[in-house]
Amino acid sequence: MRALKRTLDAGGHSLLEMPTGTGKTVCLLSLITSYQHANPGCGKLVYCTRTVPEMDSVMQELGNVLGYRSEMLKKEREAAEAAAEAEGGDEGMDGEGPGGDQGESRKRKRDDPPRPKSNNDTHRMGPITQDGGAGGNGSLALCLSSRRNMCINKRVLRESDREGIDSACRSLTASWALEARKKKSGRGGPPGGSGTAAARGGDDENCCTYFDQFREAGEAISMPSGIYDLESLKEWGKGRGWCPYYLTRQAINHANVLCFNYQYMLDPKVAKMVSKELEAESIVVFDEAHNIDSVCIEAFSVSIHARSLEQATRSLGRLSGEINRVKASDASRLRNEYQNLVQGLVEQGLLGGASDEVALESSVLSNDVISEAVPGNIRRAEHFVAFMKKVVEHLKARLRTVGGPTGGVSSETPLAFLHRMVTATGVEAKPLKFAYTRLSSLLRTLQVTSLDDFRSLTDVADLASLVATYAEGLPRFAIIMEPVGQLSEPSIELACLDSSLAIAPLFKRFGSVIITSGTLSPIDLYPKLLQFEPCVSESFSMSTFRPCIRPLIITRGSDQLPVSTKFQDRGDLGVVRNYGSMLVEVCAAVPDGVVAFFTSYAYMESIISEWDGMGIMRRLAKSKLIFVETKDVVETTLALDNYRRACDSGRGAIFLSIARGKVSEGINFDRHYGRAVIIFGVPFQYTLSHILRARLEFLQSQYQIREQDFLNFDALRQASQCVGRVISFWGKCVGGIGSFHTGNLSEFIMPSDGQLNLSTDTAVAQAKSFLRIMAQPVDQNALKQVLLTEEEVRRLA
Repeated sequence: MRALKRTLDAGGHSLLEMPTGTGKTVCLLSLITSYQHANPGCGKLVYCTRTVPEMDSVMQELGNVLGYRSEMLKKEREAAEAAAEAEGGDEGMDGEGPGGDQGESRKRKRDDPPRPKSNNDTHRMGPITQDGGAGGNGSLALCLSSRRNMCINKRVLRESDREGIDSACRSLTASWALEARKKKSGRGGPPGGSGTAAARGGDDENCCTYFDQFREAGEAISMPSGIYDLESLKEWGKGRGWCPYYLTRQAINHANVLCFNYQYMLDPKVAKMVSKELEAESIVVFDEAHNIDSVCIEAFSVSIHARSLEQATRSLGRLSGEINRVKASDASRLRNEYQNLVQGLVEQGLLGGASDEVALESSVLSNDVISEAVPGNIRRAEHFVAFMKKVVEHLKARLRTVGGPTGGVSSETPLAFLHRMVTATGVEAKPLKFAYTRLSSLLRTLQVTSLDDFRSLTDVADLASLVATYAEGLPRFAIIMEPVGQLSEPSIELACLDSSLAIAPLFKRFGSVIITSGTLSPIDLYPKLLQFEPCVSESFSMSTFRPCIRPLIITRGSDQLPVSTKFQDRGDLGVVRNYGSMLVEVCAAVPDGVVAFFTSYAYMESIISEWDGMGIMRRLAKSKLIFVETKDVVETTLALDNYRRACDSGRGAIFLSIARGKVSEGINFDRHYGRAVIIFGVPFQYTLSHILRARLEFLQSQYQIREQDFLNFDALRQASQCVGRVISFWGKCVGGIGSFHTGNLSEFIMPSDGQLNLSTDTAVAQAKSFLRIMAQPVDQNALKQVLLTEEEVRRLA
């Protein structure tokens, strides 16, 4: 907390590594909100997480912190009032002085029996209108997520996926939809915001009454102070008849604390919706940010496949049909758009449209794109469609060459790729910079609500804009064309190589950006990757009064044969059998839940298939129920729910998951849900990947980061993150790893000499001994040795 205080006082950025399970979220929230309380001129706290469960957890912790602070401030006020009453006690003895009736009233209030604590006192979710508001100063804390997580309209929620929900919402809330309903209502049709529809839950097929009533309220909209997680926002929105999604977006200006996903800050396509409302004095926190460089790269990378180009061609044909239809029915719309495009994009409103408009935000916002008019050869809708057809056909031709008999993998810089495109198609480079933004304007003019139908075309426009913008100067992108891509077909990958592109604007704009995680080792690599200078960079150790973590490195099976997940050894039947036997023995010895991580889906599927043939899965099922993470989010969510039910019932379960997967990045297996974690192999990236090779060359040439150093750093931070899923609360980590270099492991999971190079039977014996120790009652005297008293905390302050 002192390091965090130094960061805020200096108005700089920091890197803070705090071991998993040591309360870093509470430390961050308590100190920063206290700093806001003591410095009214301080900006908002913007807390960025990766998943919705993490967001809910942050809001619960914030409720505890602000609820406790409110109680403490109330006690201080009462103590001050009591002291003032004691000073004026002589004057108020007869009840006529200033301390008379009021003093008696305060005395009766203090003598009342204390109110019992309820659940609301523990987690203060929702509005707080008494006790001085949230945190004692009327704080407002909000969550923001996608429409899928915040919508309360029953008609919209009937859609099955995120894209369908977004499309259904836009069809009811876009300006032209509102205008059509207004005209229909003027001809005697039913009004859109009728109380009857609201009583049915806003499920009118032609309107969203929650959005209509939200718009009708206008400037009268206000929210009481409080801590609102997603469920609280939805409940409060239903009670007031207002849409929680648009309500939250409007209330951002008035909130003291905001919590949302990384993408709202790092991805330019969605960041404009939120970040433009934030003042420069805001404090931005990226929690669990060990992979923040990968998130930054993904925000600026584009992948295009042969099938997506065919879809883009169909989308262009659909746009041509829509243009002809609008010309025949309402030509003034296209004429108005043309006149607007003569002006700059800011004057047109493309970079700051209304919140209820359909718009695409571009990844490119260079000064010439913002200030200049759209080039004349793409202002007319039909000319722009013809322009994009040339781009799409050129990309198809490049893929045919790559996938042909004389083709193969090729890598080009943006400048070389752009030169070949301009030479082959005759298009100019400057209009390519405006491709994405021009497409956004056209889709809005044509009143398209289902943007997902045009995703392939928007990817092509995004690629064209990025290539044209970053063609000059240092090559921060690589265009890699492969005959067999991720979907087993020819593909073009625009790979961002420089992770600082996405986060650099945040470092320039906001006074303090705090990057924290339990696994940032080696911490000195992040300033190079993200290109910033932290004023504070510290890695903190963990104080424990008993050995509550037991890391073990297993390199031999019970038959003393070596085990390894090296590519050349992983298919060996002896290695497969020893891994299976180790898993069976560990699950038989460890109670409740066990989590196992594999290096990839392909490896997990192959080894499970081998285990099934050897009878290992049947032996494993005798002690634990078996659940597996899949690539399908719904299936994995259902498996996690049933896994928890099996642990709750006492049956016990094992969850087989993937390092770098959904489970390893956002799910905590606390208490009995995770007594042990097993990692089969070090999760190195696929080193033959052409995209990875291009990035490694960039890091070596520009930042002098050696290839092997980055690969080890990346693999071990992933391994540490997998281990952290369990040891957040109580657990043991067992590593089934053949060759394992521990130099860059986080200090709190570093094994000792007696825990390295173990055989399966030795590791299981140590695990049983550890479990017996952990089953003993907590020594309260030993616990006091690592806890600070209130007086010691005051001395530290």
